[in-house]
Amino acid sequence: MPVVFVPKETVSGETRVAATPETVAKMIKLGLSVRVEKGAGAASFMIDQAFTDAGAEIVADPAAGLDGADLVLKVVTPTAAEAKALPKDSILVSFLQGTLYPEASRALQEAGVSAFAMELVPRITRAQKMDALSSQANIAGYKAVLLGAATLGKFFPLLMTAAGTVKPAKVVIFGVGVAGLQAIATARRLGAQVWATDIRPEVKEQVESLGGKFIEVESDETSDEPSVYAKEASDDYKKRQAEAVAEHVAQADVVVTTAQIPGRQAPILIPAAMVENMKNGAVIVDIAVAQGGNCELSEAGKTVKVHGVSIVGEPNLPATVPLHASELYARNVLQVVQHLVPNPKAEEGETLPPLQVVVDFEDEITDGSIAIHQGEIRNAVLRDSLQTPVAS
Repeated sequence: MPVVFVPKETVSGETRVAATPETVAKMIKLGLSVRVEKGAGAASFMIDQAFTDAGAEIVADPAAGLDGADLVLKVVTPTAAEAKALPKDSILVSFLQGTLYPEASRALQEAGVSAFAMELVPRITRAQKMDALSSQANIAGYKAVLLGAATLGKFFPLLMTAAGTVKPAKVVIFGVGVAGLQAIATARRLGAQVWATDIRPEVKEQVESLGGKFIEVESDETSDEPSVYAKEASDDYKKRQAEAVAEHVAQADVVVTTAQIPGRQAPILIPAAMVENMKNGAVIVDIAVAQGGNCELSEAGKTVKVHGVSIVGEPNLPATVPLHASELYARNVLQVVQHLVPNPKAEEGETLPPLQVVVDFEDEITDGSIAIHQGEIRNAVLRDSLQTPVAS
């Protein structure tokens, strides 16, 4: 029977886990053997006993967990050392971001490991339940607004008190993808006035349906392709966008930026000059800071104050909501496992062969998501990136 191993995440600040007792029980019901590293779910408030009760084997030594594993389920990109330790011909299921972490990609290639990259799952109906980018972006948009509200030195809602009226905060959202829509909804629930901007004019209706107002910018003629994630806009569009939103940003109490391009550096949407024109005491929450940031002055892992503006650079917002982030991500991963280990129903009197991992590149999901297969770089963008020498 195929063996699944769920290691403990080692990256500093990473609190999520790639499987939960709920998904472990379902994998075991499918006929898989599941090992979970001791303490893997502790930061997500999931104790080892809960995994044991679900049928998993708890292993104290990750090397023992990896021994003979067919599938290794992780949240974030493995370190180069972790990649080298993976069994040859095993399949890693995790966020890969291979172009941003070339050392890990090279290590996976050299180890003869296959990598199913969660960020590469094609945006088709059949793969919706595997869409971890959306499940985690939803959390990031929610938490970004809460951080903005907590950092801001004033109320979000309109308040009418005996001491006078408190005006509502003004919030500006850059990007109306999954994170942006959740940010709009959360800010509105907290009572703020919300404006939003996006490269795609067709999202105006979605913004308005949530009670926000859309900052309209004449779009690029080449940006017709629908997507909930940012694409690289032309320099001319960025200039027009900056001019259109500059007045709103100057008056904003909180700005949330959400524009991320999977596997690439985030576009700069708020240059230093725009920050200088903001109100004293305003707040910027840069969701894209881990990919370089949408604000020129953001620093990953820090809240910096420039020209009286607080710039929050929390690089892993989903990890600050570990229980639900893990539950949602683990369900995404479970769908991937079910896809890679199909369990057909037997007809009457039919004997089915033992369960096995199936990598079928005729399948659109498998073909689009497996970036590395047994030492071969299959993803064209990653292949081109790895051919470029790493700067010393």
